[in-house]
Amino acid sequence: MVRCWYGKQAITRTSWTSANPGRRSCCCPDEGSSCRWIGWYDPEMCARSRMIIPGLLRGRNELEERLEVAIDA
Repeated sequence: MVRCWYGKQAITRTSWTSANPGRRSCCCPDEGSSCRWIGWYDPEMCARSRMIIPGLLRGRNELEERLEVAIDA
């Protein structure tokens, strides 16, 4: 079991930042706490993946928004 600096059981989150798209990490379960502990679960992605994934996510989000508008119409 992985624990943060406060001794709480860490949770796994997925980063969707441009620097770490899709990369999982273990972190403190208290959002906004001053613990700020983070341990990367996955290895760092290659530069090509960091370049391509954010664009794919933006395209997917745009399609989901269009679909929602079409369903509501």
